[in-house]
Amino acid sequence: MTLDSCKIPLQQDASGAIRVENTRVTLDSVVFAFHEGATAEEIAERFPAITLSAAYAAITFYLQNRQEMDAYLKRRESEAEQIRANLESHPESKEFRERLLSRMPADGLS
Repeated sequence: MTLDSCKIPLQQDASGAIRVENTRVTLDSVVFAFHEGATAEEIAERFPAITLSAAYAAITFYLQNRQEMDAYLKRRESEAEQIRANLESHPESKEFRERLLSRMPADGLS
C-alpha cells in the first residue's frame, strides 16, 4: 500500500456536475447535507447509492478544496436558478405545475 493510492471517488459529467462513485448523487447534495450538520454516516444512509468511504472522501475533498468548491457550488446554484426562472417564464410550465399540485393530497403526503 502506498499513501498516494487513495483515489477520490468523484467524476465530473458532461454538464459539469461533480458526481460521487459513478452515481447520480452530486457533490452538491453531499455538501448540502454536510452543511446541514449530517455526518458521513447519515449522508451514506440518506444516499444509499454511495458508500460510507465515498461520503467521507467527498467531504474531505470539499474541505481540502473549500474555496474552489464554494465557487463551484455558487455557479451551480446560479445555473439552477437560471433554469428555474426560464421554466417558470413559460405559461405552459406554470399550467403544468398547477395541474400537478392540484393532484397532491392536501396534507402533502401520499
